[in-house]
Parts: sequence; structure tokens; C-alpha cells
Amino acid sequence: MADRFVAEATPFDGLVVVNRRILKDDRGFLTRLFCPDDLKAFGWSGRVAQVNETGTVQRGTVRGMHFQNPPFAEIKLIACTRGRVLDVVVDIRHGSPTFLKHFAVELSEDNGRSLLVPRGFAHGFQTLTDDAHMLYMHSESYVAASEGGLHSQDPRLAIGWPLPVINLSSRDAAHPLLQPDYVGVVL
Repeated sequence: MADRFVAEATPFDGLVVVNRRILKDDRGFLTRLFCPDDLKAFGWSGRVAQVNETGTVQRGTVRGMHFQNPPFAEIKLIACTRGRVLDVVVDIRHGSPTFLKHFAVELSEDNGRSLLVPRGFAHGFQTLTDDAHMLYMHSESYVAASEGGLHSQDPRLAIGWPLPVINLSSRDAAHPLLQPDYVGVVL
């Protein structure tokens, strides 16, 4: 059934908000989180190499901005399965017209939205509620040597986090600010 997912365009080439159909009855609900055949039309290609879940205890926590460098750059499908988050991506594709611009969308357990993130974007989120859970489908396996990150509070990115930023991991806090000569990733 093609209407399980409805794409919502963004100003970023390849970045899609995916609205999931939620079927409800007196027992509860059912929603399809992932189907490569249906999501292919929105930009998913290849396999699911890894599925991860995060649980974040405290409201205001920021995780990110993470990415993998080529040749392990990945497509991600991201959903919030408990609570609410502000999900944020930054375009780091060399030569992109939206280079170093960010896009933010609220994902929640109730709104049926996911974010399909193409290769060449850094990703992070801020929890808007306590006890928020996120689910990620990755097209590539994690490779530590390929890991990259941007500082979530870099003034050059100008991300307007809605809450005071708390609980940055030591890894995320250590990401350097962007230098004027940063050119992004070449895909």
C-alpha cells in the first residue's frame, strides 16, 4: 500500500520528512517504521546494515552532530518512539547550495514523522521531554575510523536549540568549531 508513507519536501536536496500512516483501534496502534520498497521512492537505497536505539533520560540533552565520512557515508531513517525531540541535520556536502545550512523538525511518538537523511549530512537532536527514545536505520555499518562530528553549538551553524543545551557527551563537546576553510565531504 503506497500510502503507508507520505513524503514531505524540504529545502534540501534528498532530505525528506516521512509521514507514517498510523492505524489505531481500541487495542492501540500499528505503524510501519521501515520498508525499503516503499521508501525507495523517497531516496532509500541499498540495505539496512544496522539498527540502533537511543534512550535519553533528561529533557534538554543534545546528542550530535554526527556523520560518517566516505566511503562509509550513510543514509539514515530516524524516528522518535517515545517522547519528543527536535531532530536537526546540517548539510555538509561539498558544493551543495545548502552547504552548512541546517534543517530541524520535531519527531515524537505521536506525530508519525520520520526523517530520511541522505549521505552527506551531520545529524543530532535535542530532547524536548524526559525519557526520549530514538530509532535509527543505517545503510552502512558504523566504522570508528570514518566517524566525524560538528560542534552542536558552533556559531557558524546557528542552530537555534529550543532549550538550554545540557549533557553533551565528552566526545560531542570536543568537536572543534568549523574553520573558515572547511569544505565539507565529497561524496
